[in-house]
Amino acid sequence: MHYTILGAGAMGLRYGVLLQEHAGATVDFVDTWQPQVDTCRAQGGIFVSRDGQNKHLVPINIYTPEEYTGSPDAYIIFCKQMGLQEMLDRSAHFFKPNQYAITCMNGMGHIEKINKFFPAEKVLGGTALVATVLNGAGDVDFIGQPNTGSMNICPQTEKPDAMTPKFLADLQAAHLNPNLTDNFNGTLMAKVTFNSVVNTLCTMYQIRMGEFIAAPTAEKLSKQLIEEAYSACEAAGITLLNSREEEWQSIVHVSAVANPLHFPSMYQDFSKNRPTEVDYINGYIYDLGHKHGYEAKTHDFLRNLVHLAEFAKTFDVDAFTEEVHSRNA
Repeated sequence: MHYTILGAGAMGLRYGVLLQEHAGATVDFVDTWQPQVDTCRAQGGIFVSRDGQNKHLVPINIYTPEEYTGSPDAYIIFCKQMGLQEMLDRSAHFFKPNQYAITCMNGMGHIEKINKFFPAEKVLGGTALVATVLNGAGDVDFIGQPNTGSMNICPQTEKPDAMTPKFLADLQAAHLNPNLTDNFNGTLMAKVTFNSVVNTLCTMYQIRMGEFIAAPTAEKLSKQLIEEAYSACEAAGITLLNSREEEWQSIVHVSAVANPLHFPSMYQDFSKNRPTEVDYINGYIYDLGHKHGYEAKTHDFLRNLVHLAEFAKTFDVDAFTEEVHSRNA
C-alpha cells in the first residue's frame, strides 16, 4: 500500500515512520511548514527517538504540497485544526477520485473540511491514544514503549468496504493497534471528550498527565467535564462509544499508566506560543450543546480561560507598563 501523510508533525511522523518501517508501506510526507521540509532534506531524513533515547536518522521522502506529484492509495491527515484548510487547498491538485482520506486529528471540525475534497464513502475517521512530541524541525520523539497506544477508526458511512481491512492490516502491522468501530460520530466525540479534560487542564496548569491524575481534585474535575460533554452529545443525538464511567477510566489509564510523563499536544502548542485547538475541543462541545439547547458552561469557561492564558503569555508587560506610566505622567 502507498500512503501520503498530510502534515509531517508529531503524529503524522509517527504513523508514517511506523507504516514505512513495520508494515513495509511506501510512505511520502507532505508539509506546509518549510523549516520541516528543509531540515529533513538537509539531514537526509527525520531524527527519531523513543522516550528520549536511541536517537537515530530515518530516511523519509518529504515535499511541500506544490512539489508533490505522487498517487497514493490513501492520505493520512494529521494537521492542526487551524492549518487543515490551507493544507487541503494547497494539496487539491494531486487528489484523485479513487483515493481515501484517513484522519485521527484532535478536535472536531475537520471532517466537514475533508468532505469538500473526499466523499463520505472514501473517508475513515478515528482517534489515536498515542503520545508523540515534535522537538523541533527534523526531530521527533515517540512516547511509550513499542506496541503501546491504540486507536479507534470508523468509515464515515459506518459501512466498511473492500479497502477497510487492508488499511487495518497495515495499521496493525505498524503497531498502532486499530479497533474498527461502527459509530462514526461517537468514535470522534469520545476522543474530543478525553482531550477536553486532559489536554485542557494540563495546559492550564502546565503539568504532565501523571501529575494531573494524581491530584485529589482530578476525578471531580474530570467527571464534571465528562457529564457536560455527554449531555451535549445526547442533546445532539450522538451516542458515544463508552459510558461516562468508562470514559473516566480511560482518562485514568492513559494518564496514570500509558503516558504519565507526557505533556499533551495542547500544552506543546501553548508552551511554544502557538494557537491551541481549544476552540475545536472544549469550544466544540459547548457550541454543539448550545446548538441543541444545552449549555456546557464549564467547557465554555475553560475555553475562555485558555484564551486568557494565551493572551497573558504573549502580552508585552514592559510596553504596557511604559504606556501606563506615560499616560499618568
